Order: sequence, then C-alpha cells, then structure tokens
Amino acid sequence: MRQVKNIMKSKIQFLGILFSALAFLSLGACERNALSGSKLTSANYDQISLGMSKAQVEAILGAPTTAETKDMVIFKKTTYRYEDGAKFAMITFKNDEVDSKDTNLGREP
Repeated sequence: MRQVKNIMKSKIQFLGILFSALAFLSLGACERNALSGSKLTSANYDQISLGMSKAQVEAILGAPTTAETKDMVIFKKTTYRYEDGAKFAMITFKNDEVDSKDTNLGREP
C-alpha cells in the first residue's frame, strides 16, 4: 500500500512539473518587439478577431496603455488603446466582446 502511495505521489509531482512547463512555454506564443518588449506587433494584432473577450485580447496584447468605458443605455462600450512609440492599436468592445479594431501597424509613416 505504501508503495502505491509513493507511485501516485511521483505521478502527481510529474504532472505538476509537466503543466508548469507547458504554461511557461505558452508565454512565448505571443510575439514581442525585441527592442521595447511590447506585444504590439502585426502578428499579435492579426490574432484579434471579432467576438473575443477582454481576457483573450489581454492574453495576446497584454494590458492596454489606456482603457475607457462608457455605459450606453442599451450596451457598454469599452475602448482599449495600445501604444508603442508612434505605433498604436485600438480595440473596441461592445458588451465585453470585440466589436471593431484599428491600427497603424504596417502602414507607412
């Protein structure tokens, strides 16, 4: 019986290490600007799609530089603005889901 408990304990420890490693590796899934460390890149911006939640957007782009919420009578509108120097992206949420997005990434200065 004691041997079974030790085997189970070892398996649980192994799974904990495995899940920790997977979580750490998933952090590298989002690209970062090599100079500024910003997640505001064209590749990350392109991952944002209509209907995504705020949490999904923040998982890709990080916390916004600024956020503004307006409670309209029939819906709530939130605008996230991401800035990295002259680059920007604006993500607009309607009732906490992406409704539109705009950026100057990839545009000529």
